[in-house]
Amino acid sequence: MDFQILHQNLTNPTLLFFILGIIATIVKSDLEIPESTSKFISLYLLFSIGFKGGQELAHSTFNIEIIYSLLFSLVLSTAIPLYTFFILKRKMSISDSGAIAAAYGSVSAVTFVASVSFLEAQKITYGGHMVAVMALMEAPAIIMGVILMKKFDTSAENKTPLGQIIKHSFTNSSVLMILGSLLIGFISDSKQAEGIKPFTTDIFKGFLALFLLEMGLITAKRFSSFKSKGSFPIIFGLIIPLINGCFIAWVSGFFLNSMGNRLIFSILGASASYIAVPAAMRLAAPKADPGLYILMALGITFPFNISIGMPIYYLLIQHFN
Repeated sequence: MDFQILHQNLTNPTLLFFILGIIATIVKSDLEIPESTSKFISLYLLFSIGFKGGQELAHSTFNIEIIYSLLFSLVLSTAIPLYTFFILKRKMSISDSGAIAAAYGSVSAVTFVASVSFLEAQKITYGGHMVAVMALMEAPAIIMGVILMKKFDTSAENKTPLGQIIKHSFTNSSVLMILGSLLIGFISDSKQAEGIKPFTTDIFKGFLALFLLEMGLITAKRFSSFKSKGSFPIIFGLIIPLINGCFIAWVSGFFLNSMGNRLIFSILGASASYIAVPAAMRLAAPKADPGLYILMALGITFPFNISIGMPIYYLLIQHFN
Protein backbone atom coordinates (compact mmCIF):
# COMPACT_ATOMS: atom_id res chain seq x y z
CA MET A 1 0.00 0.00 0.00
CA ASP A 2 1.16 3.56 -0.74
CA PHE A 3 1.45 4.81 2.84
CA GLN A 4 1.97 8.38 1.62
CA ILE A 5 -1.67 8.51 0.46
CA LEU A 6 -2.83 7.00 3.76
CA HIS A 7 -0.71 9.52 5.68
CA GLN A 8 -2.11 12.42 3.66
CA ASN A 9 -5.66 11.29 4.39
CA LEU A 10 -5.04 10.72 8.10
CA THR A 11 -3.48 14.18 8.44
CA ASN A 12 -6.23 15.94 6.50
CA PRO A 13 -7.43 18.88 8.67
CA THR A 14 -11.08 17.91 8.24
CA LEU A 15 -10.43 14.41 9.59
CA LEU A 16 -8.36 15.83 12.45
CA PHE A 17 -11.32 17.97 13.49
CA PHE A 18 -13.42 14.78 13.60
CA ILE A 19 -10.82 13.28 15.97
CA LEU A 20 -10.86 16.49 18.03
CA GLY A 21 -14.60 16.06 18.51
CA ILE A 22 -14.08 12.52 19.82
CA ILE A 23 -11.33 13.69 22.19
CA ALA A 24 -13.49 16.58 23.45
CA THR A 25 -16.23 14.15 24.44
CA ILE A 26 -13.81 11.70 26.08
CA VAL A 27 -12.31 14.44 28.28
CA LYS A 28 -15.85 15.71 29.05
CA SER A 29 -15.30 19.14 27.52
CA ASP A 30 -18.24 21.55 27.17
CA LEU A 31 -17.37 22.03 23.49
CA GLU A 32 -20.49 21.85 21.32
CA ILE A 33 -21.94 23.09 18.04
CA PRO A 34 -25.35 24.78 18.55
CA GLU A 35 -28.18 22.82 16.92
CA SER A 36 -29.25 25.71 14.69
CA THR A 37 -25.66 26.21 13.51
CA SER A 38 -25.28 22.49 12.88
CA LYS A 39 -28.40 22.42 10.72
CA PHE A 40 -27.19 25.43 8.74
CA ILE A 41 -23.80 23.80 8.10
CA SER A 42 -25.49 20.57 6.95
CA LEU A 43 -27.71 22.47 4.52
CA TYR A 44 -24.77 24.54 3.32
CA LEU A 45 -22.69 21.44 2.48
CA LEU A 46 -25.58 19.89 0.54
CA PHE A 47 -26.28 23.20 -1.23
CA SER A 48 -22.64 23.73 -2.18
CA ILE A 49 -21.97 20.25 -3.53
CA GLY A 50 -25.32 20.19 -5.35
CA PHE A 51 -24.86 23.60 -6.96
CA LYS A 52 -21.30 22.91 -8.08
CA GLY A 53 -22.37 19.53 -9.44
CA GLY A 54 -25.20 21.15 -11.39
CA GLN A 55 -22.79 23.68 -12.89
CA GLU A 56 -20.39 20.91 -13.93
CA LEU A 57 -23.26 18.83 -15.30
CA ALA A 58 -24.42 21.78 -17.42
CA HIS A 59 -21.00 21.89 -19.07
CA SER A 60 -20.71 18.11 -19.45
CA THR A 61 -21.43 16.33 -22.70
CA PHE A 62 -24.20 13.79 -22.18
CA ASN A 63 -22.60 10.46 -23.07
CA ILE A 64 -22.87 6.73 -22.53
CA GLU A 65 -20.81 6.88 -19.31
CA ILE A 66 -23.46 9.08 -17.68
CA ILE A 67 -26.15 6.57 -18.65
CA TYR A 68 -24.04 3.70 -17.30
CA SER A 69 -23.47 5.65 -14.07
CA LEU A 70 -27.17 6.26 -13.48
CA LEU A 71 -28.04 2.62 -14.18
CA PHE A 72 -25.19 1.36 -11.99
CA SER A 73 -26.36 3.57 -9.12
CA LEU A 74 -29.82 1.99 -9.27
CA VAL A 75 -28.33 -1.51 -9.30
CA LEU A 76 -26.14 -0.78 -6.28
CA SER A 77 -28.87 0.88 -4.23
CA THR A 78 -31.14 -2.14 -4.64
CA ALA A 79 -28.57 -4.97 -4.56
CA ILE A 80 -26.71 -3.86 -1.41
CA PRO A 81 -29.83 -3.76 0.83
CA LEU A 82 -30.94 -7.11 -0.62
CA TYR A 83 -27.82 -9.11 0.19
CA THR A 84 -27.03 -7.39 3.50
CA PHE A 85 -30.57 -7.98 4.79
CA PHE A 86 -30.12 -11.76 4.64
CA ILE A 87 -26.81 -11.49 6.49
CA LEU A 88 -28.31 -9.24 9.16
CA LYS A 89 -31.48 -11.22 9.83
CA ARG A 90 -29.42 -14.19 11.03
CA LYS A 91 -28.41 -12.11 14.05
CA MET A 92 -31.03 -9.36 14.36
CA SER A 93 -34.76 -8.72 14.21
CA ILE A 94 -36.49 -8.19 10.86
CA SER A 95 -37.11 -4.50 11.62
CA ASP A 96 -33.49 -3.84 12.61
CA SER A 97 -32.23 -5.84 9.63
CA GLY A 98 -34.39 -3.89 7.18
CA ALA A 99 -33.41 -0.51 8.61
CA ILE A 100 -29.68 -1.32 8.65
CA ALA A 101 -29.84 -2.80 5.14
CA ALA A 102 -31.53 0.39 3.90
CA ALA A 103 -28.86 2.53 5.60
CA TYR A 104 -26.01 0.60 3.94
CA GLY A 105 -27.72 0.58 0.55
CA SER A 106 -28.24 4.32 0.79
CA VAL A 107 -25.42 6.86 0.91
CA SER A 108 -23.73 9.35 3.20
CA ALA A 109 -23.66 12.84 1.71
CA VAL A 110 -20.88 13.89 4.08
CA THR A 111 -18.72 10.91 3.05
CA PHE A 112 -19.36 11.94 -0.55
CA VAL A 113 -18.20 15.47 0.28
CA ALA A 114 -15.07 14.05 1.95
CA SER A 115 -14.34 11.97 -1.16
CA VAL A 116 -14.60 15.11 -3.32
CA SER A 117 -12.11 16.80 -1.00
CA PHE A 118 -9.81 13.76 -1.32
CA LEU A 119 -10.02 13.89 -5.13
CA GLU A 120 -9.21 17.60 -5.14
CA ALA A 121 -6.13 16.91 -2.98
CA GLN A 122 -5.02 14.28 -5.51
CA LYS A 123 -5.86 16.67 -8.40
CA ILE A 124 -8.29 14.16 -9.93
CA THR A 125 -11.44 15.36 -11.73
CA TYR A 126 -14.90 13.82 -11.49
CA GLY A 127 -18.18 14.27 -13.37
CA GLY A 128 -20.81 16.71 -12.17
CA HIS A 129 -23.43 14.01 -12.77
CA MET A 130 -22.05 12.11 -9.76
CA VAL A 131 -24.05 14.48 -7.52
CA ALA A 132 -27.20 13.28 -9.26
CA VAL A 133 -26.01 9.70 -8.83
CA MET A 134 -25.63 10.24 -5.08
CA ALA A 135 -29.12 11.73 -4.74
CA LEU A 136 -30.61 8.97 -6.88
CA MET A 137 -29.26 6.24 -4.58
CA GLU A 138 -31.21 7.41 -1.51
CA ALA A 139 -34.77 6.39 -2.36
CA PRO A 140 -34.29 2.90 -3.92
CA ALA A 141 -32.40 1.65 -0.85
CA ILE A 142 -35.11 2.91 1.50
CA ILE A 143 -37.83 1.34 -0.64
CA MET A 144 -35.98 -2.00 -0.80
CA GLY A 145 -35.53 -2.03 2.98
CA VAL A 146 -39.26 -1.41 3.47
CA ILE A 147 -40.22 -4.13 0.97
CA LEU A 148 -38.00 -6.67 2.73
CA MET A 149 -39.46 -5.80 6.13
CA LYS A 150 -43.02 -6.07 4.83
CA LYS A 151 -42.29 -9.42 3.20
CA PHE A 152 -40.53 -11.15 6.10
CA ASP A 153 -42.14 -9.58 9.17
CA THR A 154 -45.65 -11.04 9.12
CA SER A 155 -46.38 -9.65 12.58
CA ALA A 156 -45.32 -6.11 11.70
CA GLU A 157 -47.61 -3.43 13.07
CA ASN A 158 -46.40 -0.85 10.62
CA LYS A 159 -49.18 0.15 8.20
CA THR A 160 -47.42 3.06 6.49
CA PRO A 161 -48.23 2.85 2.74
CA LEU A 162 -45.25 2.31 0.46
CA GLY A 163 -46.23 5.39 -1.54
CA GLN A 164 -45.90 7.55 1.56
CA ILE A 165 -42.43 6.13 2.23
CA ILE A 166 -41.36 6.87 -1.36
CA LYS A 167 -42.67 10.43 -1.10
CA HIS A 168 -40.92 10.94 2.25
CA SER A 169 -37.61 9.69 0.86
CA PHE A 170 -37.72 12.31 -1.91
CA THR A 171 -39.05 15.19 0.22
CA ASN A 172 -36.56 14.58 3.03
CA SER A 173 -34.67 17.84 3.58
CA SER A 174 -31.24 16.46 2.65
CA VAL A 175 -32.46 14.85 -0.58
CA LEU A 176 -34.58 17.86 -1.55
CA MET A 177 -31.75 20.31 -0.89
CA ILE A 178 -29.19 18.48 -2.98
CA LEU A 179 -31.62 17.75 -5.83
CA GLY A 180 -32.87 21.34 -5.80
CA SER A 181 -29.34 22.76 -5.71
CA LEU A 182 -28.31 20.43 -8.52
CA LEU A 183 -31.19 21.68 -10.69
CA ILE A 184 -30.53 25.34 -9.86
CA GLY A 185 -26.82 24.91 -10.62
CA PHE A 186 -27.72 23.24 -13.92
CA ILE A 187 -30.03 26.00 -15.17
CA SER A 188 -28.13 28.99 -13.72
CA ASP A 189 -26.18 31.30 -15.98
CA SER A 190 -22.45 30.65 -15.59
CA LYS A 191 -21.53 34.33 -15.32
CA GLN A 192 -24.19 34.93 -12.66
CA ALA A 193 -23.02 31.83 -10.77
CA GLU A 194 -19.51 33.30 -10.52
CA GLY A 195 -20.93 35.88 -8.12
CA ILE A 196 -21.59 33.27 -5.41
CA LYS A 197 -18.43 31.21 -6.06
CA PRO A 198 -16.69 32.52 -2.89
CA PHE A 199 -19.63 31.12 -0.89
CA THR A 200 -20.03 27.83 -2.76
CA THR A 201 -16.32 27.01 -3.10
CA ASP A 202 -13.84 29.08 -1.10
CA ILE A 203 -15.25 28.47 2.38
CA PHE A 204 -16.39 24.91 1.71
CA LYS A 205 -13.59 23.04 3.51
CA GLY A 206 -13.87 25.25 6.58
CA PHE A 207 -17.54 24.37 7.01
CA LEU A 208 -16.75 20.70 6.34
CA ALA A 209 -14.20 20.77 9.18
CA LEU A 210 -16.78 22.21 11.59
CA PHE A 211 -19.34 19.62 10.54
CA LEU A 212 -16.91 16.77 11.12
CA LEU A 213 -16.06 18.26 14.51
CA GLU A 214 -19.71 17.84 15.44
CA MET A 215 -19.79 14.32 13.98
CA GLY A 216 -16.90 13.44 16.28
CA LEU A 217 -18.78 14.83 19.29
CA ILE A 218 -21.92 12.84 18.43
CA THR A 219 -20.06 9.63 17.64
CA ALA A 220 -18.18 9.53 20.94
CA LYS A 221 -21.32 10.27 22.96
CA ARG A 222 -23.28 7.39 21.42
CA PHE A 223 -20.59 4.79 20.94
CA SER A 224 -20.93 3.34 24.44
CA SER A 225 -24.38 1.94 23.58
CA PHE A 226 -22.67 -0.66 21.38
CA LYS A 227 -21.55 -2.54 24.49
CA SER A 228 -24.92 -4.24 24.81
CA LYS A 229 -25.01 -5.29 21.14
CA GLY A 230 -21.91 -7.47 21.06
CA SER A 231 -19.27 -7.50 18.35
CA PHE A 232 -21.47 -8.26 15.32
CA PRO A 233 -22.53 -4.64 14.55
CA ILE A 234 -18.90 -3.49 14.71
CA ILE A 235 -17.66 -6.32 12.48
CA PHE A 236 -20.51 -5.72 10.01
CA GLY A 237 -19.88 -1.95 9.99
CA LEU A 238 -16.24 -2.51 9.00
CA ILE A 239 -16.28 -5.57 6.75
CA ILE A 240 -19.36 -4.90 4.59
CA PRO A 241 -18.24 -1.38 3.52
CA LEU A 242 -14.77 -2.73 2.74
CA ILE A 243 -16.24 -5.53 0.59
CA ASN A 244 -18.60 -3.14 -1.20
CA GLY A 245 -15.95 -0.49 -1.80
CA CYS A 246 -13.31 -2.93 -3.07
CA PHE A 247 -15.76 -4.77 -5.33
CA ILE A 248 -17.01 -1.53 -6.88
CA ALA A 249 -13.44 -0.25 -7.34
CA TRP A 250 -12.80 -3.36 -9.46
CA VAL A 251 -16.07 -3.85 -11.36
CA SER A 252 -16.56 -0.16 -12.22
CA GLY A 253 -13.44 -0.32 -14.38
CA PHE A 254 -15.32 -2.39 -16.96
CA PHE A 255 -17.62 0.48 -17.98
CA LEU A 256 -16.27 3.70 -16.43
CA ASN A 257 -13.11 5.48 -17.57
CA SER A 258 -12.87 8.27 -15.01
CA MET A 259 -10.84 7.42 -11.90
CA GLY A 260 -12.65 10.16 -10.01
CA ASN A 261 -16.08 8.75 -10.83
CA ARG A 262 -14.94 5.23 -9.91
CA LEU A 263 -13.66 6.40 -6.51
CA ILE A 264 -16.90 8.24 -5.78
CA PHE A 265 -18.88 5.13 -6.72
CA SER A 266 -16.69 3.07 -4.39
CA ILE A 267 -17.29 5.52 -1.56
CA LEU A 268 -21.03 5.70 -2.20
CA GLY A 269 -21.31 1.91 -2.21
CA ALA A 270 -19.23 1.64 0.96
CA SER A 271 -20.99 4.43 2.87
CA ALA A 272 -24.12 4.28 5.00
CA SER A 273 -26.83 6.90 5.49
CA TYR A 274 -27.36 8.47 8.91
CA ILE A 275 -29.58 11.35 7.75
CA ALA A 276 -32.16 10.39 5.11
CA VAL A 277 -32.66 6.75 6.15
CA PRO A 278 -33.24 7.45 9.88
CA ALA A 279 -35.79 10.10 8.92
CA ALA A 280 -37.63 7.64 6.65
CA MET A 281 -37.36 4.72 9.08
CA ARG A 282 -39.19 6.67 11.78
CA LEU A 283 -42.24 6.11 9.58
CA ALA A 284 -41.39 2.80 7.97
CA ALA A 285 -39.84 0.86 10.87
CA PRO A 286 -41.00 2.22 14.24
CA LYS A 287 -39.83 -0.99 15.94
CA ALA A 288 -36.27 -0.69 14.61
CA ASP A 289 -33.65 0.64 17.02
CA PRO A 290 -32.29 3.98 15.71
CA GLY A 291 -29.48 3.77 18.25
CA LEU A 292 -28.26 0.74 16.33
CA TYR A 293 -28.44 1.70 12.66
CA ILE A 294 -27.41 5.33 13.22
CA LEU A 295 -24.43 4.33 15.34
CA MET A 296 -23.27 1.67 12.91
CA ALA A 297 -23.33 4.22 10.07
CA LEU A 298 -21.95 7.17 12.00
CA GLY A 299 -19.73 5.57 14.63
CA ILE A 300 -18.17 2.69 12.67
CA THR A 301 -18.52 2.99 8.90
CA PHE A 302 -18.15 6.77 8.54
CA PRO A 303 -14.77 7.13 10.32
CA PHE A 304 -13.48 3.95 8.64
CA ASN A 305 -14.26 5.27 5.16
CA ILE A 306 -12.83 8.76 5.59
CA SER A 307 -9.62 7.55 7.25
CA ILE A 308 -8.69 4.15 5.76
CA GLY A 309 -11.34 3.22 3.19
CA MET A 310 -10.72 6.00 0.66
CA PRO A 311 -6.97 5.34 0.26
CA ILE A 312 -7.65 1.60 -0.13
CA TYR A 313 -10.30 2.09 -2.83
CA TYR A 314 -8.12 4.65 -4.61
CA LEU A 315 -5.11 2.31 -4.70
CA LEU A 316 -7.27 -0.54 -6.01
CA ILE A 317 -8.63 1.71 -8.77
CA GLN A 318 -5.06 2.65 -9.71
CA HIS A 319 -4.13 -1.05 -9.75
CA PHE A 320 -7.10 -2.07 -11.92
CA ASN A 321 -6.86 0.97 -14.20
